[in-house]
Amino acid sequence: MKSEINYSSKTTMRTSRRGFISACAACGACFALKPVSFLGAAPSNGSAKKLKIRNIYSLHALQQTKPDWPNVGFVASSRTQDLLTAVSCFDVISKGGTAAGFAAATRTARINSTPKPGNLTCKPDNLKALGAEECRKMNKESRILVARDHKSGAADAILGIPVEYITFAEVNKAWETADKDEAEAIVKKWKKSATEIIDIPDETLQTSAAMYLGMKSVLKTHNANGITINCLGGFYGGHIHAYPCLGFHELLNDGLVGACEADVRSTATMVTFTNMTGRPGYISDPVIDTSKRQIIYAHCVASNKAFGPDGPVNPFTIMTHSEDRQGASVRSVLPVDYLTTTLEVDASKKEILFHQAKAVGNDPDDRACRTKICAEPVGDIEKLFGQWSAWGWHRVTFYGDLKEPVFAFADSVGWKVVEEA
Repeated sequence: MKSEINYSSKTTMRTSRRGFISACAACGACFALKPVSFLGAAPSNGSAKKLKIRNIYSLHALQQTKPDWPNVGFVASSRTQDLLTAVSCFDVISKGGTAAGFAAATRTARINSTPKPGNLTCKPDNLKALGAEECRKMNKESRILVARDHKSGAADAILGIPVEYITFAEVNKAWETADKDEAEAIVKKWKKSATEIIDIPDETLQTSAAMYLGMKSVLKTHNANGITINCLGGFYGGHIHAYPCLGFHELLNDGLVGACEADVRSTATMVTFTNMTGRPGYISDPVIDTSKRQIIYAHCVASNKAFGPDGPVNPFTIMTHSEDRQGASVRSVLPVDYLTTTLEVDASKKEILFHQAKAVGNDPDDRACRTKICAEPVGDIEKLFGQWSAWGWHRVTFYGDLKEPVFAFADSVGWKVVEEA
């Protein structure tokens, strides 16, 4: 496939992760203020004390015994006015209303401030997906490796994919014994192909390249095509000595699967639908911005070959891992104006979570993860808020319209598709 690809980005703004969290207007908040008097206050004449706004995150207990959801009321917007409008809904309580009335008011405010759907026409994409039976056969010939801790052994298969736990020590040994000349050649390739390399010393690039070679060696030893690692736990615990982010990037470009955080469920999603489409999955922690009617898929690992190993490449920058400003990871500027399909499988439920969106931009803001593809959901954006309590945060995004093949695959294995938008 050699089609024209457009990309969209904006001027980069840099801040720390802590700065992002403290500035984030997308958090549900309680206010240690009297919100009615705050919103109705007259302009200051200089004699009044400076107004302070304090967002307080309230736990159920010092040790949580249940999830934070459901929220009573929430706002998920990058526009400050939407936050202030939501705060004004406390007026319902001040007038003797109920929590349900407050929740309804915040929901109405959120919906009223969300733009109407835009132009969802997408560029043509000649996706050729395998049939369900052939995909199931490929799953049985696949294998997922999970490096979570010091334990090893077989685990239950997912959608026919064998799952095997391996130790940190095995991964680290493969990293230690990686060929230094091969690693150097990969570093040279990265330097040549990356748009920019920001704040990454050569030593870190070398260790990242060695980790890629080590993971590829472990995959070959176990006859596997997917690996997921407890990345930060392994690194901070001194069990592995390089971040696997750049290595995952290369594996995805090779047509293999490298997945973050020892997330077996997302890895099974990636393996299954990479088998089906020949395209890489992009694992992410999505956030929703109602002010733009967008879902932002954010993570520090992504391929720059969204249409598969033989497809066109898109620009990418090598940067530190966003969460701790260490190691090396990728900001991939992914193609826009294409339809994407986002999925997550769950063997315990025998369900596949599903939604689609049109990719509309890439956000290079320094807050949160490095790669952030912005998309407008197809369907009801409000409905997207409803599944996180049951499914958690991770989702896996693929380029292309996978609706028919996903439903056919689910039918063939006796699972249900849950359309979350």
